[in-house]
Amino acid sequence: MALKEEFKKSGDWLFKWRSFLPLPLVAVLLVACRNIKYPYDSYALEILWEIFCLLISFLGLGIRIFTIGHVPLGTSGRNTRGQIANVLNTTGIYSIVRHPLYLGNLLIWLGISLFPRLWWFSLIIILIFWIYYERIMFAEEEFLQEQFGESFSVWADKTPAFIPRFRNWTKPDLPFSLRNAIKREYTAFFAIIVTFTVLALVAETSLHGKLGIDRFWIIIFGIGLAIYLTIRILNKYTTLLNVEGR
Repeated sequence: MALKEEFKKSGDWLFKWRSFLPLPLVAVLLVACRNIKYPYDSYALEILWEIFCLLISFLGLGIRIFTIGHVPLGTSGRNTRGQIANVLNTTGIYSIVRHPLYLGNLLIWLGISLFPRLWWFSLIIILIFWIYYERIMFAEEEFLQEQFGESFSVWADKTPAFIPRFRNWTKPDLPFSLRNAIKREYTAFFAIIVTFTVLALVAETSLHGKLGIDRFWIIIFGIGLAIYLTIRILNKYTTLLNVEGR
């Protein structure tokens, strides 16, 4: 099998399972957090560092929310059955970077990987995600090339794959829909909260030799859970978050 075909085949497989394959990294993170210690024996510095890590992950989520809020129905979805694209997104954030959702994902995982303060672990995460998403992006772009032909080629020639080129900014075709973004990204929001809470639980238990968690993370988890349940109920039992054409 030619290398191009091999990349396409593996990329399609990774695309199908992209939501689940990173999960084993959480297990490695939990092991790393077992040896965590307060920086300079300072509890305040530890909390500040944890907040910094959380904000990086939320920055990644923010990129995803901004992206999803501007796209039409049938694009930038979480489908696992194969590539789908009713239209080619080339405006808004897609005018400065071709794969903004994956850029957001990388920042989410970068924030998580920084939690135990092991520089080599974050470096490994970046390298793994680069190889992982490179295959997925290759498969996606092969599909888009077949689907949209010259339109895709023109867009790809001037738009970077992963590092944004802000001077290329073009106003989005569609206005931002907060309801659509909330509907499609509230599970990612809560997944980030849960992941950080579990990491904090493991770290705190390791530090003190008994099961426990800092009050800060109890509050964060409680707020996150309340938001998640509220949105889930609204999404399941009402049409409040439905947006025509999104």
